[in-house]
Amino acid sequence: MQHLFAIATLWLALAVVAAVIANRLHIAIALVEICVGVVVAAVATHFGWFDGLGSNQQWLQFLASTGAVMLTFLAGAELDPAVIRTKLTEVSVVGLVGFAAPFLTCAAVAYWVLGWNSQASLLAGVALSTTSMAVVYSVMLETGFNRTAFGKGILGSCFINDLGTVIALGLLFAPFTYKTVVFVAATVVTCVVLPFTINRMTRIYGHRTAAIRTKLIMVVLLGLGALAYWAGSEAVLPAYIVGIVLAGGAAQDHHWIRRLRTLTVGFLTPFYFLRAGTLVSVSAVAAAPLVVLALFAGKVGAKIFGLFPVVGRFRRERKERWYYTLMMSTGLTFGTISALYGLSHGIVTQKQYSYLVAVVIGTAVIPTMIASLAFVPRHLLPAAATAVTVDDAAAAAREELDLEQEETEEVTEEG
Repeated sequence: MQHLFAIATLWLALAVVAAVIANRLHIAIALVEICVGVVVAAVATHFGWFDGLGSNQQWLQFLASTGAVMLTFLAGAELDPAVIRTKLTEVSVVGLVGFAAPFLTCAAVAYWVLGWNSQASLLAGVALSTTSMAVVYSVMLETGFNRTAFGKGILGSCFINDLGTVIALGLLFAPFTYKTVVFVAATVVTCVVLPFTINRMTRIYGHRTAAIRTKLIMVVLLGLGALAYWAGSEAVLPAYIVGIVLAGGAAQDHHWIRRLRTLTVGFLTPFYFLRAGTLVSVSAVAAAPLVVLALFAGKVGAKIFGLFPVVGRFRRERKERWYYTLMMSTGLTFGTISALYGLSHGIVTQKQYSYLVAVVIGTAVIPTMIASLAFVPRHLLPAAATAVTVDDAAAAAREELDLEQEETEEVTEEG
């Protein structure tokens, strides 16, 4: 147990360092955590200490996966159904083009330029067709775009894009069996009954039993995640769907959402983003930089040339078009998941896996940094995100007092 606590302390210390760096440089913390993970893994490998990091220990993998699931759920819960309905054409067109363009381009590059076999090339196309819901949502949350129609439109497009990736992975590689039917049926039934159940349990137990909704949501997300893995799918997909289902109702309770954010961003996601960085083999990338560059250019080039004119149909202002396009050019969650799926099923080799993960990490960092430094459409940000006033501070203080009073009342009633 002492060893586990020591590893957890190390990883959370790295998360604190990443948070300080992100604050100093005004960069999304998710990106800094990835970069810190890459650097720490490279140094540990050089001195023969990599195993001491614990990246491959099951409990740490569980925390990292749970962080991805919770962050994806929150991303879905932040979507405004009314905004998505009004932007249905936009998110559908942008999301489908965002998937198809890099999928076809990267598969062609892997097969015709790099000489990979057909299965490995298709896997490369799938892994590099994604956007990163985790990174995009983190950036939206930090900038305040998650509260705007612009940001919610980007998140909606990311969902359609990643849905195409998941379907492609399943159709091309995962067998369709009775397990798939059970998983889909369980997800549908859960999404139908969950909003009613959440609202009813909140009315009955919400002021007497602490965190009843959080416990129930964790049961649902972990249960569906277990079913997803059993069926050969991934846990983040049902998490996002559950978030969307609750977006119009229970998720509008901002106190509850803020508490979930604290749990997720404060404890769980650092393990996910730091571990994603440690997965990159710097030596493999350094040995074949042209391979990584070719795949990176294939993905980002296809995203930009495919999406920029399409986004221009819905966004005329230059910074808005570039910011939207670059956010859609990111990749992380489903990219690493697809690459790991390929490695574990013998579709790609260890070197090919390292190339894919390096490209995925690169697309998580480089497009987002360019967008954050040069193309932020600040005129769309809510006033609260651009300036903190005395009234804002007073409102935040009142909200904290209200939360403390609620918790005191809950304890009193329980007693």
